[in-house]
Amino acid sequence: MPSVRELLGFGESDGVNNLVILNGYPLAVVVAISLHILLLGGLVYLQSNSQSQALELIQPTVIKALLIEENPQVANQRAQENRRLEAKRRETERANAAAQKKREEQTEEKKRQEEAAKKREEQRIAQQRADAQALAKREKAQAERDREQAEARQAKQREEQAQRDREAQQRKEREEAQNAAAAEAASSEFELVQSATGLIQQLVTDNWSRPPSARNGMRAVIQIKMLPTGELVDVRITQSSGDPAFDRSAENAVYRAAPFAELTALPIRVFNQNFRTLSLIFQPEDLLN
Repeated sequence: MPSVRELLGFGESDGVNNLVILNGYPLAVVVAISLHILLLGGLVYLQSNSQSQALELIQPTVIKALLIEENPQVANQRAQENRRLEAKRRETERANAAAQKKREEQTEEKKRQEEAAKKREEQRIAQQRADAQALAKREKAQAERDREQAEARQAKQREEQAQRDREAQQRKEREEAQNAAAAEAASSEFELVQSATGLIQQLVTDNWSRPPSARNGMRAVIQIKMLPTGELVDVRITQSSGDPAFDRSAENAVYRAAPFAELTALPIRVFNQNFRTLSLIFQPEDLLN
């Protein structure tokens, strides 16, 4: 027959736990044992009274008493331990989550930095390319400006040279014209001077009465000063012939011939250069002795 321990459902390995349960709930245990004993006694009584019938012994159903309550102190300790473990688990989870988040943030930051570095490198390369293009463009524009300026300088130099050549040609032509005009004017002026001088000499000769003392070889030079109107300003003997009568006759001839009105037709320059002061030579060459 099963023992009371077996009927109560206690195994060898459950001794310690069951003792703990019995220690906490004695009345329930006693009631359960009493019920089992009464049930067992009733079965034995029924078997002994039924001699005419063979009754098959029915194995009683083993009812295990499960205690649904436990020691409050143990439960409190277990609850505290569970809370501690739960708190530790949650702390570990939070730490793991924080570490995971930190790793993700570090990975994201590294990725962001790599993308930023890549973008900066692309921008640097693009800027270098743009700078190179801009520099090439500026150099090309500068070369074009230099070429245009060189062509402009060359054109200006050619124009200046052509202008100098034209001016030189014009100067040459003017000089030639001036020389021709001067030559013509000199020729005309010479003719005017010769004509006016001859006229004065003729007038003076026509008015000269030579004295009886005049002889071949005598020579008197008289300097006269005149106005552009032909009037005398001064008459002076600069070289005497040695014969006072001859010298006086020469002076008188000049006074009688004046004024020389023909001089008014001369240009003032010609007059100033040739007739403002004029020297006349009196030298008889047609005498017999």
